[in-house]
Amino acid sequence: MASDIESTVTKGLDKLYEFEREPVSQDKLQPGKHFAGVFAGEHVAGTEFVIGALFVGWGASTYDIFVGLLLGNLMAVLTWTLVCAPIAVQTRLTLYWYLRKIAGPVTTTIYNILNAVLFCILAGCMITVSASAVRVPFGSERIPSGIAPQTGWLPTDLRFVLIVIFVGAVVVTLAILGFKKLAQFAEVCSPWMFLMFIAGGLSVLPYLAQEGLGGQMGSWQDFWTLANKEIWTGIAPAGSPKISFWHVAAFAWICNLAMHGGLSDMALLRYAKRSSYGLFSAFGMFLGHYLAWICAGIMGAATAMALSTPIGKLDAGAVAWHSLGWVGILAAILAGWTTSNPTLYRAGLAFQAVTPGWPRWLVTLVAGAITTVIACSPFVFTKLLDFVGYYGLLLMPVGAIVFVEHWIFPKLGLTQFWVSRKKLVFSWPALAAWGIAIAAAITLEKTGALHLFFLFVPTWLLTAVLYIIFASTAGARQKFDEPEPLETAPAAPEPPQDLEDKVQMPEWTKKPKKQDPVLWICAIVALASLAACLILPIWLYKTGGQEYAGKVAFFKSALIWPTLIYFVTGTIWAVKRDKIK
Repeated sequence: MASDIESTVTKGLDKLYEFEREPVSQDKLQPGKHFAGVFAGEHVAGTEFVIGALFVGWGASTYDIFVGLLLGNLMAVLTWTLVCAPIAVQTRLTLYWYLRKIAGPVTTTIYNILNAVLFCILAGCMITVSASAVRVPFGSERIPSGIAPQTGWLPTDLRFVLIVIFVGAVVVTLAILGFKKLAQFAEVCSPWMFLMFIAGGLSVLPYLAQEGLGGQMGSWQDFWTLANKEIWTGIAPAGSPKISFWHVAAFAWICNLAMHGGLSDMALLRYAKRSSYGLFSAFGMFLGHYLAWICAGIMGAATAMALSTPIGKLDAGAVAWHSLGWVGILAAILAGWTTSNPTLYRAGLAFQAVTPGWPRWLVTLVAGAITTVIACSPFVFTKLLDFVGYYGLLLMPVGAIVFVEHWIFPKLGLTQFWVSRKKLVFSWPALAAWGIAIAAAITLEKTGALHLFFLFVPTWLLTAVLYIIFASTAGARQKFDEPEPLETAPAAPEPPQDLEDKVQMPEWTKKPKKQDPVLWICAIVALASLAACLILPIWLYKTGGQEYAGKVAFFKSALIWPTLIYFVTGTIWAVKRDKIK
C-alpha cells in the first residue's frame, strides 16, 4: 500500500517537472510571440507602482530617469541575449539541473532553498501591494478611525494584518487549485494593466500642470520643465539618500539580475528556437521597467502633492486610488495578485526540489504561509530597491559559476562537469567562490566603499576568478577516459505529411478546429474596450484645464465600464481560444 502511494506521488511530481532532467526537444520549442507575451506580462507588475514612486522619493532627476532607465534596461536586455539565452539554447536545461551537473546536488539544494526564500519575500511584496489597495475603502480619508497607509518596517494596525492574511489566503488557495487558469487570466490582465499605468500618468498630468505651471502643457518642453520642478526634482527629502544617473541605470540593469546574469531564466529560454530570442526581454523592460516606472512616478508625485503627504508615506493603494479611483484599486489588487501567484508557484517548485516526497499542494501551502507572514510587514515594499539589489547579488554568483564552466573551462583546458564525473555530492570550489564573493560584496557595501547597485560587475568577476582557481586545484584539471559531452536536445525529424495528424504537435502549432463567431465577437469587443481605456485618459489630458476637477470625477467613473466589459469579453475569448485549439 505504501509503495502504491509512493508511486502515485512520484508520478505526480514527474508531471510537474516536464523536461527538468532532460533537454527540451525540438518539437516543443516556442515562437517569438510566446516570449514577448511572457516577458511583458512578468514585468508589468504590482512592484512597478512602488519602484516608480521610490525613484521620485530618492531625488532622481528627470534626465536620470529618462536616460538612465534607457541605458540600464538596454544592458539588461543584452545580458539576457548574450549571457543567459545562449547557454539556455545550447543546453536546453533549467539552471537547477545544469547546476546539479556542474556543482553537485548539495550546492543545488542550497541554491534552491535560498532562491525559494527570496521568492517568498518577493511574493510577499506583491501581496502587500494588493492589501494596500484593499485597505483603501477603509482608509482614514473616508472613515475617521480607518486604516492609515502602512509604510513602516512593521504594521501599526491589526486590521491591516487581517487584510494581508485574507489576501494571502486567497492567493495561496487559488495557486493551489488552479494555476493554469490563473496564468490564463493573468494573460488577459497584462495589456489592461499596462494601459492603467499610462492612464494613471496621463490622468494626473493636468493637475500637476495647473499646480506647477499655472496652466496646461503645450509642448514637450513644458512637460520637461514640469517634470524637473514637480516630479523628478533631483532633490531628495532631508535624511533620505539621493540617487544619481548611474544609480538609476545600475538599478535598471540589476533589477532582474538573478534572472539574466544569474541565469534563472534558462528555465524560460530553453524553449527558445534561437538565442536571439533573448531580445524579446525588451518587451518587459521597456514596457514595464521604463514606461510603467515613469508613469508610476508621475502618479506618486501627483498623489503626494494632492494629499500634502511625503511620497515615502504613501502606499501603492493610495497612489492608485487617487489617480484612477476604483479602477486603480482593481489595478493594484490584480497587479499584486497576478504576479504573486507565479512567484509563489516558483517558490513552491524550488522548495519541492528539496522535499521530493511532498505533494505540490502541501509545498505551495507552506511557501504561501511563509509568504503571508512576510507580507504583514510593510518593509517588503518600503525597502524594495534594497531588497531587489540584495536578491540579485546573492543569486548572481551561481550564474557566474555556470557561465565559467560552460564557456571558459574548455578554453582553459579544464574539464567540464568534473564534479559529476567524480560523483561528488557537492563542490567546495563553487561554494567557496560563492561565499567569498558575497562576503566581499557585503563588506564593500557596508563600509561605504561601493553602493549596492554597483556591486554586480566586481562580484561577478571575483566569483569567476575564484572558481577557476579553486576548481583547478580540486580536480577540474583531471582528464577522464570517457568524455561526457554537453547535453543538447535531439533533433526531431519532420513528420510525413500524411502522418501529421498522428504525431503529437505542440499546442501553439495546432490550428483551431472551427471558427467560433463568439470568439471573434469577444475579441473585437475586448480590443474596443482597451481602446476606450486609452481614449478616456487622453481626453482628460487634452481637455482637463480649468475644468479638471469635474472631468476627473467623470473619467474615474466612466473608466469602470470599459474595464468590466474588457474582462468579461477578454476572459471568454481566452477560454474559448484554448478550448478550440
